[in-house]
Amino acid sequence: MVGGALQIAGLLIGGIGVIGTFAVTGMPQWRVSAFIENNIIVFETIWEGLWMHCIRQVNIRMQCKVYDSVLALSPDLQASRGLMCAGSVLSFLAFMVAIIGMKCTRCAQSSWQAKGYIVLTAGLLFVLSGAVELIPVCWVANSIISDFYNPVVNVAQKRELGEALYLGWGAALCLIAAGAIFCCFCRHCEKTRSYEYSTPTHYPAHSQHLHRKTENSYSKSQYV
Repeated sequence: MVGGALQIAGLLIGGIGVIGTFAVTGMPQWRVSAFIENNIIVFETIWEGLWMHCIRQVNIRMQCKVYDSVLALSPDLQASRGLMCAGSVLSFLAFMVAIIGMKCTRCAQSSWQAKGYIVLTAGLLFVLSGAVELIPVCWVANSIISDFYNPVVNVAQKRELGEALYLGWGAALCLIAAGAIFCCFCRHCEKTRSYEYSTPTHYPAHSQHLHRKTENSYSKSQYV
């Protein structure tokens, strides 16, 4: 009962992390324009993401444009593209493997030991995908903070942390938490299985009686 609840909780948390990872990868709010010092143009907001940059003005719909070239991006955004795509693939793969390893699902010729290995694989994939997602999110955040406090950078070019970064941290923590839950579940199953194997087998009273009767009849037949 406890194991099933752990699996369901891990699957739900992992699903939230997968959805958040896909959302962060496509969101343009990685870098947001900062309104500081002489930058008083507050009616225009600039968003910079991995795939496009957008300009949102007051009473005017948002306009977005895909980057013309990958080389035009900063090194942190270039690396973040590949890492976020890898994290999305790993998180989705972990989610599918976790579904296969659930206690309520049945596969052909699947044993409890095989399901334990599948659940462990799903947990490791969840942890790996969360770690892969944390790298670009933290890298971009560190770059934004460094440029913000750098006096050499022009005020108009300074940016603030966007909503996608906060969502990325939350999604990565959900993936790591789901992976930890599945790994703990696999360890719990191993302890339960080892306890069952170590328990001595007790035969029923009538079986012991029949066994003794057979031994006595066999010994009598030897003396005859």
